[in-house]
Amino acid sequence: METSPVTCRTLETFYHINAHTFEKQYKETLSGFHDWDQLDHADSWLLFPENIGRHLAIDESSLSNGELYTFVTNRDRHTGEGSLVAVVSGTKSEDVIQVLKLIDEEERMKVEEVTLDLSDSMRKIVSVAFPKAQRVIDRFHIQKLACDDVQVIRVAHC
Repeated sequence: METSPVTCRTLETFYHINAHTFEKQYKETLSGFHDWDQLDHADSWLLFPENIGRHLAIDESSLSNGELYTFVTNRDRHTGEGSLVAVVSGTKSEDVIQVLKLIDEEERMKVEEVTLDLSDSMRKIVSVAFPKAQRVIDRFHIQKLACDDVQVIRVAHC
């Protein structure tokens, strides 16, 4: 049975506390945020080497204000807990490679497969950081290419 997360607003309702104050106290004191081992570089990258697996995916995404981030995830965990291996601000291959190389080389060599898009940058990241892994092109990119080509043919014959 899956439970829903408890929010500060929920606690406010049940315990008659100020949710904003509790949220601030949690972040500043209870959470251990200031003692977090990744705090000094968290605005640029995060790394969770314990989440690496044999089947990874790498892709870029825009979270807010058009800022791009590169995500590496463990596909065997199906976007659940422990699926995030790394997130790096930007898409420059050199920056992502530098972060991924902080993972023990022996662990990186165990990666068998990485799903990625068609970009040269992603291909370079995978070939350098996970040289033994087979590269698999994301099916959505293949479908888009096929649909685009069908559209070109359709327009040419109408």
